[in-house]
Formats: sequence, C-alpha cells, structure tokens
Amino acid sequence: MRRREFLQLTAAASACAATPESGPVYRVTTPFPRSANPGMPGRYPGKVVRVRSENCVDTATAEANAPVVRRMIGEGMRSLTGAKTERDAWGGFFDAKDVVGIKLNCSGAPNIRSAPEVVAAIVDNLRAVGVPAANIYLYERFPDQLESVHYDRYVPAGVNITAIENSRGSIAGYDPRTYVEVDFFGEDDTRSNMIGLVTQRFTKIINVPNVKDHQAAGVTGCLKNIAYGNFSNVARSHQGAKTNTLTFIGTLANVEPLRSRAVLNIMDGTRGVWHGGPFLTMEKFRFFPKQILVGTDPVAMDRILLDIIEEKRKAEGAISVWDRTPAHVMQGHNEDPDVNHFFREPGHIEYAAGLGLGVYDKSRIQVTELHI
Repeated sequence: MRRREFLQLTAAASACAATPESGPVYRVTTPFPRSANPGMPGRYPGKVVRVRSENCVDTATAEANAPVVRRMIGEGMRSLTGAKTERDAWGGFFDAKDVVGIKLNCSGAPNIRSAPEVVAAIVDNLRAVGVPAANIYLYERFPDQLESVHYDRYVPAGVNITAIENSRGSIAGYDPRTYVEVDFFGEDDTRSNMIGLVTQRFTKIINVPNVKDHQAAGVTGCLKNIAYGNFSNVARSHQGAKTNTLTFIGTLANVEPLRSRAVLNIMDGTRGVWHGGPFLTMEKFRFFPKQILVGTDPVAMDRILLDIIEEKRKAEGAISVWDRTPAHVMQGHNEDPDVNHFFREPGHIEYAAGLGLGVYDKSRIQVTELHI
C-alpha cells in the first residue's frame, strides 16, 4: 500500500458519524476523498420531474409500453436539464469515456422490479451519446433476483448484466478498503463493504428504484436502493420489531465514492407496491401509479414517493407509513395492511437531508408535472 493511501485510510477510519441520541455510532472507512461536486444531490437539488401517462402500462398484464416509457424518460430528461434534445440532455451527464453502472431494484422480482422497458430506454440513450455497450453494467446484488427478469432480452449484446454475490454472503465482489462499521445488536460481523465495481470500475451510476412501500424503511426509493443496494451485510440492521434504517440508509449513501458517482435517478413508477414490500407476495397490494420520476436529488424524489405511498394507503383504508402503534407490529402478517413487521422509519429521508444528500422541505422542492 502506498503511503498516501495509507494516510487517507487512517484518517477516514478515525471519523465516526454522529447519530440521534441513543442511536448507533458509525465508523466510515474509505480511501476516496469527498468530492466538491457530488452526484447527490447533484446538479438539480430540490428539483423533480414527474411524467405521467395513462398508456405507459397495461394493467391487465402489468407489462410496460416500451415506446411510451421511452418518450416519458426523454421528456423528463429534457425538462430536468432544459436541453432542447434528448441527446443533449443525456450528453450533459455522460460521454464515451464513462463506465456507467445502472443500479437496478429486483428485490421483488419477478413481480415488481425495475421494468426492463425502462432500463432498455436508459441503455439506448447511453449508447446514443457514445457510451460503448461494454462500458454499461446492469447490476444487482443477488443473481436469482436479477436473472428472473431476463434483461438480456431487452438490451444490446455486449451490455454487462452482473450479480455481485454469486453465492449469498460472498464478499468477493466487495471492496475491503471501503466500508461502514457499526454494531447494531451484537452481531458477529459488524462491517458492510461497498461493491467493488462502484469503487474500482464505474465512473457514473444511474439509480433505477421502484415505487414501493417497505416494512422497515417506510418506503424503498432512491436512497434505500442506492444505499442497501451497494453494500454487503445490510439486513443485519433489523432485529425483532427494531430497525436502524433511520440512520443507516443515509450513512451508507453518504460514503465516497458512491455519493459522487450516483449522478442520476430515474424512478420506475409504472407499477408499484403499497404494502408488503420489499417482497411482493400478493397481487392485491400491487398498484399502477403510471408515472416516472426523474432527478438528481434522491431526497427530494423520495419525499414525493412518501406522498405517493401514503395517499394510496389512505385510499385503501390502511394505516399510515408513519404509524408506530405497538399493536400494529408483529411477525408473519403481510396479508393485513394494518400490520407491519417493524416500527417503520420513513424519517430516514429527512435524516439523509441532514447529511446534505438533498432537499426534504416540500416548500423548497420544485415538482414539474408532465402528462403524455
């Protein structure tokens, strides 16, 4: 190890993240310096473009309409950037020298996942600005979830489709130099390492989360997908009814180089889950928001997601994502929307804003509404 790298590691290892009173204490270790212009909140803090279309998904088959989805993403990118053309909008973020990781969300696959039609449109736009197929990676942590979606049928030959843990629990795909250490419940392994492709290969990351409720975090949106989806050994944050997602999600997302390289979020809201996430078990909890959100600010986008999930739960007569009534928390009752496994922590979004990852205050969030 070179002396400069050793000094960076030593300095980083001594830094501990302060958390709410009585909360966990995190030790963040990374050889990567803080960027002056990080990808989160990025070029457009506090700005979200929401594109709606009644024709973007067939509610009978749950299949997305590829041409409509492609147009929604194009209009969203042009609105976000102010560019005259779709190519110019994408060219403001990416060029031929980039190696781009597309962080999928397949935890509910094959029922709920980053729609392959959405992913294909993203890949085509990267190719249009000169990014070679060999420099594009669709990635997820677990191969069984990833393979169930068959993204290879939708993207050009040469695009990499990569699972990080070829066997569950393997650490081979993670960077031993870049990690967050924290003891939640006295577990044996207290370290969560960042994916090696993020630290060693990617120059940019596009985050493609779904519109989903989550029994621990309240919602699974941009922040949780970029945080839990890029580190090992994260499920240990839950035990019994207790979850540490309030502070763990933002802490992970804030680690370099992940924070700097995650430059764009395209949230797939063609269909979603309003209860029972992240693993959809019953069709009755699926719904069709028929929208796509685009932005660089993951906090602002997740703040809008909170409203989408909360409004749907209210319409279904279900308890709020903010509900913390002990009688509503128990194991093994996913079929009841008034019962949850954990005391949810939707406050993780506001906590992440406190780390500088984006804008939480709705009065400071500019939402541009487009209809196609």
